[in-house]
Amino acid sequence: MARLTLFRNQKAKPSDADLERARYVVFGMVDGLGQDDKRGWRHFWRRIAKLEPGEILEFETRFLRNGKHHRLFFAMITAVYDSQERFTDFEQFRHWLLINAGHVTWAAGAKGGVVPLAKSISYSKADEEEFITVHEKVLDFLRGNDCAPFLWPHLKGQDPFDMMEGVLDGFERNPD
Repeated sequence: MARLTLFRNQKAKPSDADLERARYVVFGMVDGLGQDDKRGWRHFWRRIAKLEPGEILEFETRFLRNGKHHRLFFAMITAVYDSQERFTDFEQFRHWLLINAGHVTWAAGAKGGVVPLAKSISYSKADEEEFITVHEKVLDFLRGNDCAPFLWPHLKGQDPFDMMEGVLDGFERNPD
């Protein structure tokens, strides 16, 4: 989810002809899905057009998650989990991946320090943009120098990085 803060600058208000062209582009390309969404979309743009110089508008956007991408991500981490030697609990493994990929929030620790906690990647907490970033960071961590040797400590005569690439083959970011 992205939170955006906009402000009306000091430039002159656009002419009626300019506003009409803007309406043609805005409402010709994108529109509300139902009647309520159409009304809301038009109200939003009317409000933007009426901003006075220096006035601020803040709003949040959320791009719906791609179900194919969600399934691809979980198939990828399940494939790594099923082939690794360290973890016996999938949820702990998933949290470990998210923390090492940097998808964290920081919390006060019991002894006064701070500790990372894995942020949620649920549909309601992470939109598609954020989920894409998480997927890429998890892939970077999985392919990094520390992950494979940790997950396969007992590989004899084999390169753990080759093992990781074999597991990850076909799990790139874009499912389409």
